Amino acid sequence: MGNSQLRDLLVIGGGVNGCGIARDAVGRGLNVTLAEKGDLAGATSSSSTKLIHGGLRYLEYREFRLVREALIEREVLLRAAPHIVWPLRFVLPHSAGQRPWPILRLGLFLYDHLGGRRILPPTRSVNLRQDPAGAPLKPHLNRGFEYSDCWVEDARLVVLNARDAADRGATILTRTRVASARREGGIWHATLRDEDSGAVQEVRARALVNAAGPWVGAVLGGVAGVNTPARVRMVKGSHIVTRRLYDHDRCYIFQNPDGRICFSIPYEEDFMLIGTTDEEFEGDPATAKISEAETAYLCRAVSEYFRQPVTPADVVWSYSGVRPLYDDGASRAQEATRDYVLKLDAGADEAPLLSVFGGKITTYRRLAEAAMAKLAPHFPGLKPGWTNAASLPGGDFPWDGAPALVEALRRDYPFIEAKLARRLVRQYGTRAVRVLGDARGMVDLGQHFGAGLTAREVDWQMREEWARASADVLWRRSKLGLRIDQAGQAALAEYMAAAQAGSGRAAE
Repeated sequence: MGNSQLRDLLVIGGGVNGCGIARDAVGRGLNVTLAEKGDLAGATSSSSTKLIHGGLRYLEYREFRLVREALIEREVLLRAAPHIVWPLRFVLPHSAGQRPWPILRLGLFLYDHLGGRRILPPTRSVNLRQDPAGAPLKPHLNRGFEYSDCWVEDARLVVLNARDAADRGATILTRTRVASARREGGIWHATLRDEDSGAVQEVRARALVNAAGPWVGAVLGGVAGVNTPARVRMVKGSHIVTRRLYDHDRCYIFQNPDGRICFSIPYEEDFMLIGTTDEEFEGDPATAKISEAETAYLCRAVSEYFRQPVTPADVVWSYSGVRPLYDDGASRAQEATRDYVLKLDAGADEAPLLSVFGGKITTYRRLAEAAMAKLAPHFPGLKPGWTNAASLPGGDFPWDGAPALVEALRRDYPFIEAKLARRLVRQYGTRAVRVLGDARGMVDLGQHFGAGLTAREVDWQMREEWARASADVLWRRSKLGLRIDQAGQAALAEYMAAAQAGSGRAAE
């Protein structure tokens, strides 16, 4: 790609917002290039609590617009990607000294009715002495509520948006840093550098989108040379993963004495996800790691409720991400708005620069629509929005159709065990058959790295999903890093290195 080729849009950042904007824009007829300095979903977008939710606690801060938009999006995304989004039920135990019972009931009534819920079941009261959900809890917890939200495989949501954008004509460049960008003659001139090879290319674009997440301020000043103060507040959120503590499939939302809430969610069939924390963060977001204090805090928070205490020794994995929240002047990190703010820098006859602050994974699609509305005056004749009724790749089946898809996959590929079939459907949906292709036995799937991961699936991820390193496969395209041993991980890394050396780059 040289100086002769002019793009409509250059998007910086391959997280959920950048990929969502790229997908929306290319579907409206724009010529789009996206550049991500690392892997897709390599930072904040793979470090969430993995919920598509309205945000029950945001009602306390009167963020009704955000909550309503997010509640509506639950079912939009459930229909668009039922392989990676599915319904959950959350149990909220109640005891003396917490938010009053009538206040909680009112909040949950609003939660049920603000978003036009059609698929998800409503809130109900729960007798924890009789309901199985009470069994793992301490005996003094005898009543609570149960309400609905949704799960999302966050990193796969990002990859599927990128895949759909590419299928529609966008160019997706990973491991590619935008080193500099300058305005000249009403056009952005950007220098892109491949982080692996060092190769440099020049890209011209009519508009620049800064969706760099926690690096949004660095891109504004250091890349684009814009002196507008970056009102970004970096807040670190950490999670821990333990072995599963209970047999049922419901989640818990616990109220902590400090006013925060903590989730406990069944995770990857055999594990439990616990989070999150809210801590102010300074420094390079790439270095964010959970602290001993955060681990102790999360263990203590859930141990207030569970009969069986959770200790740091129970933690099998942890992760941290930095949320780039818009600085609205809130005094505490947990109170800072999760709403998104879009800032357009475009003087007379200047090429526009749109910067994205804040946001949450649930509302990424609406954020993309809002971004296109901001840019629309610069693109006369722009096609209307379209993503509200469009499936993501592999999501073209009914919202509750995953079990039937698993059965069909096992009929077509009888050598596949049920557990592997479930995972393949949950990752690829209707495209699982493309991953397996013409295989008639496990031997046809090539080298096995453990936990059902085979060379054929890795080849697909390298070819179709921009996977380059073993961590891309083990921790973002999947969570098989929890199951595959060190020998299997080393074999995977060796296989991927050899495959790339032999055939050149993965999907472009």
